[in-house]
Amino acid sequence: QSHFVESGGGLVQPGESLRLSCAPSGFTLDAVNVAWFRQAPGKEREGVSCIKHTGRSIKYVDSVKGRFTISRDVAKNTVYLQMASLKPEDTGIYYCAGDTQTYMPCGLSAETFNRWGQGTQVTVSS
Repeated sequence: QSHFVESGGGLVQPGESLRLSCAPSGFTLDAVNVAWFRQAPGKEREGVSCIKHTGRSIKYVDSVKGRFTISRDVAKNTVYLQMASLKPEDTGIYYCAGDTQTYMPCGLSAETFNRWGQGTQVTVSS
């Protein structure tokens, strides 16, 4: 069962931008901290960014700081990941995940997240 529906992935050239969307299925954003993870071929899943259920706390992995922006639209019940200045090393499957333990700090460790989407492919290549 997929708890989120991700969209917006695709093939882009280095330096270009993409915006990913993540919509929960059957619950609202105020019930979960939401994070984006990515997994490149042959590599472990990596936490990219997290936003708390209140929207008031945000975290990024160092490699995307200044290039990626996480945000949410409560009215649309959707979380976004705006990705700019994309690099080939950003290539991978991007997953949306939710942590129902909203009292916890927003983190980037996959084991704390108990709701997952099926992912959307992002490929950065010239």
